[in-house]
Formats: sequence, C-alpha cells, structure tokens
Amino acid sequence: MSELPAQASLRRLKAFGIRPSRDLGQNFLIDSNLLGVIGRAAELGPDDVVLEVGGGLGVLSEYLAEHAAHVHVVEVDPRLEPALRDATDPHPNVTLHLADAVKLDLAALAPAPTKVIANLPYGVAATVILRTIEALPAVETWVAMVQREVGERFAARPGSPAYGVPSVLAQLACEVRVLRPVSRTVFHPVPNVDSVLLGLRRRGPAPEPGLRALVHQGFAHRRKALPRSLALAGGAGPEVRDAARAALEALGHPPDVRAEQLAPEDWRALYERMAS
Repeated sequence: MSELPAQASLRRLKAFGIRPSRDLGQNFLIDSNLLGVIGRAAELGPDDVVLEVGGGLGVLSEYLAEHAAHVHVVEVDPRLEPALRDATDPHPNVTLHLADAVKLDLAALAPAPTKVIANLPYGVAATVILRTIEALPAVETWVAMVQREVGERFAARPGSPAYGVPSVLAQLACEVRVLRPVSRTVFHPVPNVDSVLLGLRRRGPAPEPGLRALVHQGFAHRRKALPRSLALAGGAGPEVRDAARAALEALGHPPDVRAEQLAPEDWRALYERMAS
C-alpha cells in the first residue's frame, strides 16, 4: 500500500476514497497553516461553543475541537461521515450532525453556539450566514471562508453595485468586514473562483420578520424607485406606494429613492414609520 499524505485532508481523501462533489460545491481545505489564521480572527477561546457548517474532511473540525469547549459539526454529504468520524471521534467535545444546515433546527443545538467558524459551501454560504444571525441569538462572532463575491455583498456599502438584501440584513445586526483574501491553492480541488475570509461581529438582534420582508420587497425591482418596488410586491395594496413615498420624505429622503441608496438603519426607520 502506498504511503498516505501527511496533510489530514489529503490523507483522508486517499484513505477513504473520496471524490469531491462539484454539485455540493466541495472544495476541501488542504493548507493547515490557515487554521491558525482562522482561529486568531475568531478570537477562539476555551469557553467557546462553535458551529461549523460544512465539516468536509474534518481538518478544521479537529482544530476547533482542540481549542474550544464544544463544536457542532454539520455535514450534508453522508459519504464524508467516515472521514469526519476519523477526525472527530478522538474528541468527546464534538457533536456531528449529518444534516442540511439550511433545514436543521439550529435553535435546538445544545450547548448553544457562541461562534460560527466554517469553510462554507459556496451554494449555501449567504443563506447559512443570514439564518444563523436569525436563529442563533447567542452567536456573537462569525468567521467564514466564502466566495469573494459573497463576502463583498455582505460588506458592501450603500450605493455600490454589490449592496443588496444580504448587506442590509447582516449589517442591521452585525459589523461586517472582509478580513483577507484566501488563495485558491489552499483548496482541493482548486476552485475557479476567488475566496475571502469574512468576519461578522454582532451588535444587535436580527431584524424582525416584517423588516426582513420589506427589504426583500424593496430590492425585488432594484431598477425601479423603492415605493414602486414595494407596490409591486404580492399582496401589496394600492396605498403602499403613497405610504412609502410619504415615509421616505418624512425621513429626509427623495420619494423616488432606490433601494440601494438606503443605509441599513434607514431601512429600519422606514419600516417603523410605515408600520406605525
């Protein structure tokens, strides 16, 4: 039998005969030097309870287990269970959840996570970040590797092309920053997109459902004036357009402003005025 590679991800790929799934967006971390970078960025400490979405081959999972109080590892691909158990079975403080993180009852996780640290699968990264902001109020810190475009959308400022629903919803609850670029060569297979390390720090609760709905409706037709976009939403009455125009003017904005020109706190003020 040929000798197995020393690096954990490469070793498990070979030992367990795993072929990465393009459909699941699997790009496994193979540069262990990045683990310390992630841990320092998250200020990982011995009291932390970590949620890792996309456990993959377990290289980040075992690092987290060695530095945190408890780690919840979520992985949707059952083919990876043997490799993940190889990584996590030596650590009694790890709970492995073979489940879809988009559907998993996050509020039922015990102990409750305080940090989200993950190499997020590209297809669900934005959904997972927004869902954890809403469903896990005890989480104060997120550090995640995401596709560069996703990171830029979350951190985008008002008026920029990347500014949209994820920007507003995340920034209403958190300070959001792109921490650093991540080389494509740290992954196997090498992705055809660039990645970044994205950091979020909570500064308040997640926006309430009505405010989230307003933001989604406002950006649904982003080339139109915001009141017109809101009036086009399903179930909107004819009075919505006039109410939105009046609310915007009362807040000091032009009545024909577009969605991307409102800062996150402007959205909250608009929602509160329209709901009153």
